[in-house]
Amino acid sequence: MPTKSSDVLIIGASASGLMCAIEAAKRGRQVQVLDHANKAGKKILMSGGGRCNFTNYDVSADNYISHNPHFCKSALSRFNQWDFIALVSDYKIPFHERDHGQLFCDDSAKDILTMLLSECAHAGVHIQLNCDILDIEKTSSGTFQLQTSLGDYQADSLVIATGGLSIPKMGATAFGYQVAKKFGHKVWPTRAGLVPFTLQEADKAWVSQLSGVAINCVVSNQQMSFRENVLLTHRGLSGPAILQISSYWQAGELINVNLLP
Repeated sequence: MPTKSSDVLIIGASASGLMCAIEAAKRGRQVQVLDHANKAGKKILMSGGGRCNFTNYDVSADNYISHNPHFCKSALSRFNQWDFIALVSDYKIPFHERDHGQLFCDDSAKDILTMLLSECAHAGVHIQLNCDILDIEKTSSGTFQLQTSLGDYQADSLVIATGGLSIPKMGATAFGYQVAKKFGHKVWPTRAGLVPFTLQEADKAWVSQLSGVAINCVVSNQQMSFRENVLLTHRGLSGPAILQISSYWQAGELINVNLLP
């Protein structure tokens, strides 16, 4: 089987991979997207409770967590929320605003996925699903060579857009971190973010009796503060305020929940 060649190879066919493919192809690159899943954009379809919270009216570098706080600035300056909103509007996808400037589809997250796949098709992007990556090497000439379950690929540029470790049931793996380590990049230890808190058994016993109750609270630690709903569950605390503060929380750190702000 002959090696398939392209200018750009992108591993990962969800939001970041598809957006990268669209922009690269618009610049005249020949682009191939590979993914081990049987469908593209599975995480897109489940985002926002099936309505896809696709962007926010207020997006800045301050909304991103990074060891290098300047890392995202160049990306945001080249393509911002207004550019994406314009694309959504071009496809006449109805959407609405919720709290804190969050934008959701009126109908379904499928609208956003269909839009991205249509943009890929118009730009000439080829998407190959059910493709497992077996090995990646960089040659002395600087090209990347991939061995896959569907044959060999090579490209001048390689993009890893496989996401993190969240939601293993949706196919999330440590693949991206493993590739980064292989090519000598420093990888920081991973930890959970945007997740609910599970309480100890004694507290869980009485909180679970209030499962399903949502309360507008201020949740804070020494770094950040969020005022949104806290949802009491049978396991502990969830809801927007908890999910937000969890990204700024370290194990053993105190969290203050003001139930009457």
